[in-house]
Amino acid sequence: MELILRQDVQNLGFKDDIVTVKNGYGRNFLIPTGQAHLATSSAKKVLAENLKQRAHKEAKVVADAKALAEALKAIEIKIFAKAGGEKLFGSITNIDIAESLAKGGQQIERKFITSGIVKRTGKYTASVRLHRDVIVELDYEIVAEQA
Repeated sequence: MELILRQDVQNLGFKDDIVTVKNGYGRNFLIPTGQAHLATSSAKKVLAENLKQRAHKEAKVVADAKALAEALKAIEIKIFAKAGGEKLFGSITNIDIAESLAKGGQQIERKFITSGIVKRTGKYTASVRLHRDVIVELDYEIVAEQA
């Protein structure tokens, strides 16, 4: 079943993408929740025209995202956490990285940050999706808190 996404759907696609999914997923979840609609030939023509008109606006958005990526790379991320030796008491997640970026002056929603769950001190890398074409890799360090 071919569908046109009305909004970003995690692990499937971005807004205005044409995706192929199984019939049940499309009919029972995506269409009733308003996340997609059927990709008929007329809907595809309308989508093509809309994308053509939106192309020049998209270039500005991509340029802004690239500028934000350069600003994010300039921020040194150091997260302090309680630890016993190298093992942390708890874990470091996307929330902690988003908070440290906010302290550095850049507000990024945590759903756009992918790092996994970290349970040891050391240096790690997180990826931040600013746009479908702009993904930046950020290095961060987890340091044991001094008692």
